[in-house]
Amino acid sequence: MNRTVVVSGLTVRHRRRTALDSVDLDFGPGVHGLLGPNGAGKTSLIRVLSTAAAPDAGRVELLGAEVGAASDHRARAGVRRRLGYLPQEFGHYAGFTVREFVGYVAWLKEMDGARTSAAVERAVERVGLADRIDSRMRTLSGGMVRRVGIAQAIVNEPELLLLDEPTAGLDPEQRVEFRTLMRSLGEHATVILSTHLVEDVATACEGVTLIEAGRVAYRGTTRELAALGADGDPHEYGGSPIERGYTLALRSHRAAAGAR
Repeated sequence: MNRTVVVSGLTVRHRRRTALDSVDLDFGPGVHGLLGPNGAGKTSLIRVLSTAAAPDAGRVELLGAEVGAASDHRARAGVRRRLGYLPQEFGHYAGFTVREFVGYVAWLKEMDGARTSAAVERAVERVGLADRIDSRMRTLSGGMVRRVGIAQAIVNEPELLLLDEPTAGLDPEQRVEFRTLMRSLGEHATVILSTHLVEDVATACEGVTLIEAGRVAYRGTTRELAALGADGDPHEYGGSPIERGYTLALRSHRAAAGAR
């Protein structure tokens, strides 16, 4: 398999707390779900993969380039032009129009000016905001702003797309449309979707990685995770098979960690 992302021994510390503890992971093309409780280390992993943060230890390779703490600035800059990133806390310029803001991000990624205008319009159309492309950001609802965040992340047709809680603020219909878009993007790129919404992973992703207390607790396909929970008690482990599988995998990892 062509591996877009390879990390080994990845360690991230926040003061005295270890957010990621010697994590080994790899991802190839397709849509991959990243699940785990709040504080498990998902956002720390996404930030390192986006090059927004440097690891304290370990090796990070993205799109064939080393981008760890000691890597060359030019290598990181080259990778940033080829990836898309939506952080959990999405900042924006309230006075910009949607077109101006997504175009600004395209400029930051050093996109070819001749194709930027069409790329901006396509990205905005794909998130269902074509009719608001010339609206000021400050006039948009929270869900619309989140969709602009997705648009800026995909404007450069990234080879690696990193999304941290992308469906926060989206209504049920918009979440369905988002999942369809992710499956489409995953045909040609590596998409990593970090979320606490198990059903988003069940319907949009092929593979799933469960992070717990800074370590990998489970890796497999969404079908395998659902099969794990097929016979679980809905009252104890969750309503759907994949929710039950998630809870069972999490508890199994905790029990194994406690036995060490």
